Amino acid sequence: MKRLWFLLVLTLAWPAGTAARADVKPNGLFSDGMVLQQGMKCPVWGTADPGEEVGLTLVEGDRELAKVHARAADQEGKWQLTLPSALKAGGPYTLILQGKNTVTIKDVLVGEVWVCSGQSNMEWPLMASAHGREDVANSKNSRIRLLKVPHKIAAEPVADVSVKWQECGPATVGGFSAVGYYFGRDLNKELGVPVGLIESSWGGTVAEAWTPRSALEEDPALRDMLGRAGSRPTPNNPNQACVLYNGMIAPLQPYAIKGAIWYQGESNAGRAYQYRTLFPMLIESWRATWKEGAFPFLFVQLAPFQAIQQEPMESAWAELREAQLLTSQRAKNTAMAVITDVGDPKDIHPKQKEPVGARLALAARALAYGERVPYSGPVYDHLTVEGPRAVLSFKHVGKGLEARDGELQGFTIAGPDRKFHKAHAEIKGDTVVVWSDQVDKPVAVRYGWANCPVVNLWNKDGLPASPFRTDDFPILTGPKRSSK
Repeated sequence: MKRLWFLLVLTLAWPAGTAARADVKPNGLFSDGMVLQQGMKCPVWGTADPGEEVGLTLVEGDRELAKVHARAADQEGKWQLTLPSALKAGGPYTLILQGKNTVTIKDVLVGEVWVCSGQSNMEWPLMASAHGREDVANSKNSRIRLLKVPHKIAAEPVADVSVKWQECGPATVGGFSAVGYYFGRDLNKELGVPVGLIESSWGGTVAEAWTPRSALEEDPALRDMLGRAGSRPTPNNPNQACVLYNGMIAPLQPYAIKGAIWYQGESNAGRAYQYRTLFPMLIESWRATWKEGAFPFLFVQLAPFQAIQQEPMESAWAELREAQLLTSQRAKNTAMAVITDVGDPKDIHPKQKEPVGARLALAARALAYGERVPYSGPVYDHLTVEGPRAVLSFKHVGKGLEARDGELQGFTIAGPDRKFHKAHAEIKGDTVVVWSDQVDKPVAVRYGWANCPVVNLWNKDGLPASPFRTDDFPILTGPKRSSK
């Protein structure tokens, strides 16, 4: 009875012929303090009344920098306009949306925008990292802006996100991704332009959770990951296929970005062989749904972790590192930061994040901005056998190879019996020669093939070599084959 009375009062109070009016509203990504990507077309979108005309202007004081003529919202009240690609780094500017109402977005910068995603080592906050307190205290920089996407799982792609851009400083950066911050700080310093960092990460999550359903459906080997995900995901469980893509990546699209940095893989180590397919698919699916082409996708190889083993061993973590290495070699416009020197046997979250961000920034400068800077340590190329010795050749030798802090470590060698032995190794020019008194006829060499490798091959440009193996013997996570 009370409900009927309420409805009667509401009907009498509402003027006849009046419809609810929706103000022009931009997507949550467009807030004061935002960063637009320079040199690219920048989509701007939101909601309004169906059919409502919405226009867009970017201004600096009284000077008009760009204007987009009004376009009508569709039948669902959605609209999208695109700023021209001629925008150059600078600001602050003002972005004005004009419909039946006016929305003014202030303190807008134009520069470089990067997405920072992955699991806990990307999410790890600056304040909890090595030297974090000092770096937080010294972080004030009005030319770096931060946006952190809240955790969200979703059965279907989400269209909007409730976030606000913040100026980088001691009050805002402490809880932000340490890797992301160091990456952005270095880019801002080297490029001299504003940098916008969008963090979308969640600790302990698997790669398939960050992959769109459409991509997994295309591959029979990955399709069984879907299960019930995408139709009725389990509440509060981020480790289901697609749910983090839907809730934390889809709402960012098609925001104009320069590229993405990624630190993830720990949660997929038990399925490392599958990661060879899954990870490149994730990269290509993001590119396909963002519709920006093959934007740079830069990622971090897993750090050393778990007890140091004195003898050669099989290792799922080594196999995951190999999957990452293969992705960097096979997927276009990608690069990998190797961090064998900053792991912690007792902590899956190594606290030294500054070198991680720095190496990602080097890769960005090379791939995204065309600078002629060394961005990779030595990468295995091929093997030749000279009697009882194996000779390894490398790419990304740079100024030359070197052993850090003593004789080379981390090499093992095997003969026809496929049993690996700890090996001696020395640098000869741009090659590494490997041998063991226990192996007369070498057929395979491995380097850093362990959960927690102890290794020291670098190039003289200051970058460590990636772990690798020269063989294709059966592995822990791969298809089982005869050892004969």
